[in-house]
Amino acid sequence: MHEVNDESANFPSVRVEPELRAAAEDVLQDGESISNFVEQAIRDNIARRLQHREFVVRGLVSHDDAKESGDYVSADDVVARLEARLGEAKAKAKKKR
Repeated sequence: MHEVNDESANFPSVRVEPELRAAAEDVLQDGESISNFVEQAIRDNIARRLQHREFVVRGLVSHDDAKESGDYVSADDVVARLEARLGEAKAKAKKKR
């Protein structure tokens, strides 16, 4: 990991096509600057990637647990159950019409 200190830091300047800059400026909220927008986009992307990383770790742990215990449901069974539920929901919705 990188060393963190209490002073603020800058990201490197990023060159973009004029159309991308114009699109970003077009969606800015009142009082928001491009810098604010870029910073929030970076924060959101970091959060999303951390959540994804944690999701993958949980999935791998779950996979290992299921494999070790032998307690799991096959993908075919899950899909079949979901398709049955969808069919029931569609039939129910059709009757309400």
